[in-house]
Amino acid sequence: MVHLKLILKKHQLRVTDCRLDILDYLLQSDHAISAPILEEKFPEYDRVTLYRTISSFVEKGILHSIPDDSGVARYGICHDTCSPEKHSHDHIHFKCTQCGNIECVPFPYSEEILIPGYFIEEVEMIVTGKCKTCVNES
Repeated sequence: MVHLKLILKKHQLRVTDCRLDILDYLLQSDHAISAPILEEKFPEYDRVTLYRTISSFVEKGILHSIPDDSGVARYGICHDTCSPEKHSHDHIHFKCTQCGNIECVPFPYSEEILIPGYFIEEVEMIVTGKCKTCVNES
């Protein structure tokens, strides 16, 4: 629990039970989590509190938002790659077509993407297929 409090303090966030619970859950998860999943997991916190917590985690560089074609945002831990000023994610997001989970895959891509006439601020890459768990169950 001490390391969770240190993470919150490092990111200049007040330590609350809700923040501790959500941070702990996200750190233990092996895939990205949506707000509806957090609502289900933590019924003791109202929806507004959960969404404000997620928003402050994204703002402070603790979480990053992962686009999803379902229309529901999912969130993954930034670890030490982000700050309140800039999110930096040089990894691929993998979405399983069988179970629907999205994972941050530590596979850095080094190719710089250039589009003439455009200034690229961020690249979000999603690769789809079957995750390790679903492949092993087949």
